[in-house]
Amino acid sequence: MSYKTVLSVTGIHQSDDDLRAAAELCASAGAHLSALVVALSASPPIGEYAAAVSVDWLDERSREIAKLDERAEDAKALLAQTGISFDVDTIYTEIAWSDEEIGERASYADISLLGPGLKLDPELRVRAIDGCLFKSARPVLIVPKRGKPTLSPRTIILAWDSRLEAARAAREAIDMMKNAEVHVTLVDPRASSARNGEEPGADIAAYLARHGIEVTVDRLASGGRPVDDVLNQHALDVSADLMVMGGYSHSRLRERIFGGVTRAMLESANIPVLMIH
Repeated sequence: MSYKTVLSVTGIHQSDDDLRAAAELCASAGAHLSALVVALSASPPIGEYAAAVSVDWLDERSREIAKLDERAEDAKALLAQTGISFDVDTIYTEIAWSDEEIGERASYADISLLGPGLKLDPELRVRAIDGCLFKSARPVLIVPKRGKPTLSPRTIILAWDSRLEAARAAREAIDMMKNAEVHVTLVDPRASSARNGEEPGADIAAYLARHGIEVTVDRLASGGRPVDDVLNQHALDVSADLMVMGGYSHSRLRERIFGGVTRAMLESANIPVLMIH
């Protein structure tokens, strides 16, 4: 997959570090950077106290919009110095439908980049991941603290469990894997014709081999440890600089609830993670 447009989502209270990292990534890949600065608005006051607090609420909205515009101008000034192709846009939206709006923007990029600075605004981070991952049908590159985003990794872990999301993630990362050392990694796999096959990992290894990719199949025993701990330790053991995995969830009303391993990896990954739903 050739990545020609990268969407970087940031908030109004972040430093410039995530934008700088996104600019470096785009410079190395020859890609266009779409920087999206997002501010989440509180819902308007309702009920018997609405009249009393509406003025304060409107004043707060005005301050947030001014801050959003200021942050966007700062982003333009920073990116203008990098020499890359870029655009900067803003969203001021209520929390309830922010994921829909972010997801719509992500639909017009090849990949979304979410840096560690988003952890300063946990609500925005959750909404950005939700929107980019589940509402855009595009991959998301999630970068942890002290992680360096890359589209040209040297060593890749493909977290494999034979499910649809993992298959989509593998297909998305094929071009990356052609030039990398690839570890197809299964945790506590069960040999079954209906799931992993009689030799877990063999089928996906054969599929990747037909694309000219040499892989090592690593079948790991958890020993009762959480799967994310096992994957993170294995990433350290093989000096991986990217993990590729499917993003899992289930819906409840209008809330998107991440699956257990997905949620854990979003919080605990020690290297960048490329996810696709």
